[in-house]
Amino acid sequence: MAHRARRKAFISALFKPAPLWLIASMTMKAAKGRSSDGVKQFSVFAPNRLGRLHDLIRLFSSDSVHVMGLTVAESTESSIIRVVVDDPDAARELLNEHGFAFAETNLLCVELDAASRLNELMAALLEGELNVNYIYSLIPSSQGRAALVLNMEDNEVAEKVLVQRGFRVLRQADLAR
Repeated sequence: MAHRARRKAFISALFKPAPLWLIASMTMKAAKGRSSDGVKQFSVFAPNRLGRLHDLIRLFSSDSVHVMGLTVAESTESSIIRVVVDDPDAARELLNEHGFAFAETNLLCVELDAASRLNELMAALLEGELNVNYIYSLIPSSQGRAALVLNMEDNEVAEKVLVQRGFRVLRQADLAR
């Protein structure tokens, strides 16, 4: 009899609605998953010393990971090396294996077919009332096209605004060589 009661309680628990906190958590994970094909940036934290940038680039090159974009913010003691690569999975593995401290960020990447479109890009973001945290360019693709990566206040809204204005938003797969 006790066995039947436990089984009944187990079955009814299976069909009980999930608590709101669990639904919210699952929704957040699904929302994050949608933007997973966006362009990944690695912010590598390094001491500000001679050769450290070379060490990082050489590490990537040794495993055929191509650096597509790069910017360095430095202070007296340390640097943040922001890098976009063609193979983020391999880059992540290399950084972990070689003890580099880093963080990952999803960026918005926009192709520019002409320098004159930069003003249009900025105007579209202003009209959308979107803040740009920072921006830098990528090394031109093999087709010679230029692109900018933007760290935005809201990537999803920015992408919608830019697509409506005729800009091509690139994905990580577009950067693969």
